[in-house]
Amino acid sequence: MEKFTTLTAPAAVLLRQNIDTDIIVRIERLITLGRKELAPYCFEALRYREDGSDDPAFFLNDPASKGARILLAGRNFGCGSSREGAVWALMCVGIRCVIAPSFGDIFFNNCFQNGVLPIVLDAATIESLADTVRQDPQAQPLTVDLERQQLRLANRAIGFEVDPGRREALLEGLDEIGVTLQREPEIAAFQARDRALRPWIYS
Repeated sequence: MEKFTTLTAPAAVLLRQNIDTDIIVRIERLITLGRKELAPYCFEALRYREDGSDDPAFFLNDPASKGARILLAGRNFGCGSSREGAVWALMCVGIRCVIAPSFGDIFFNNCFQNGVLPIVLDAATIESLADTVRQDPQAQPLTVDLERQQLRLANRAIGFEVDPGRREALLEGLDEIGVTLQREPEIAAFQARDRALRPWIYS
């Protein structure tokens, strides 16, 4: 998993509430496509018109948001069905950080397992950041500093909190398996003791 330390990039704005995982990527796309093939289908219900053409108002089609790697979002982002592919789809279009007032629980957990940082901030602060970003996303890149747990934009610094264990795992680029393997000597020692006590289990 790619480490997340400090990210400075344009931010995109999508403050609509209750963006569920089916809006982020439809289930049938995950059945037929690999995890690295989802970019054209991320937010397809919002980014394309009924005739299939691009909606220029949507951030993925807006030249001003080109290169956005941070998404300022609305309440309850990633709600709905448990779908890790929603995080994969966001990664395919370059998003590494989502900032929202609240998240769907499973989506929130899946972000940490894939190297995406979800940050919870109050709605008023996000609205204020969005106002600044909308003026010119390219001229106003947002910095997300996980080491300091700080956002920086236009000479403004805003603190945020991340669970210490999850923060450390992102900084080191470790998913749950990676975190577990860091304790491999302890696991091996336990297995050796247990094998001596209960050899029949290992036959």
